[in-house]
Amino acid sequence: MHSRLSKNIYLLLVIIGLLSLAAVFPAYSGALAQAGPTPTRPVITVVYDDVINIRAGPHSVYYAIIGHLAPGAQRTAIGRTPAGEWVLIEDATLPGGRGWVYASITYITISPGELPIVDPPPTPSPFIPTIDPTLAAEFSISPTTTRMPTYTPPAPLTAPTLVPLPVGEAGGFPVGVVILVSGLVGLAGILLTMFRRK
Repeated sequence: MHSRLSKNIYLLLVIIGLLSLAAVFPAYSGALAQAGPTPTRPVITVVYDDVINIRAGPHSVYYAIIGHLAPGAQRTAIGRTPAGEWVLIEDATLPGGRGWVYASITYITISPGELPIVDPPPTPSPFIPTIDPTLAAEFSISPTTTRMPTYTPPAPLTAPTLVPLPVGEAGGFPVGVVILVSGLVGLAGILLTMFRRK
């Protein structure tokens, strides 16, 4: 009797679970159909692991960051650059309701070539700093009023004249003998060192 009662309880729990699942599932599927963007328009999904930037135009240097998208976020794609590197998206939270994301870190539900080509907005004017005239006046150097010296040619060079000595009058100690004696003394020192090593 005990096993028959547990089978009845088990069967009752299964029937209640199936009825509750049938009651919840239609409401859940209807909520899912209303949650995402409309399937008729192309959608981008962020596939990068980190938050990506939304820019005012299709360049990461010339245009400012105007928003961010988290990984897995979806937005409607409305255009692309001619090369397909950047995608124009709609987002109500952005200034003007539009922004540009880099295409290689997103997944697009259609081929990027099927999106219309959109001209990018003009780049912002670069900031050109101006110089304070008072500050510039302190550092301006006025040229000297004195004249530069003019070129003065040097005096002409005179070559020295050598007077030859007469052959018989070259007196003194002969230098060749000093060199010869020094060479012999050096040779004797080398020979003496070699014999002492053996």
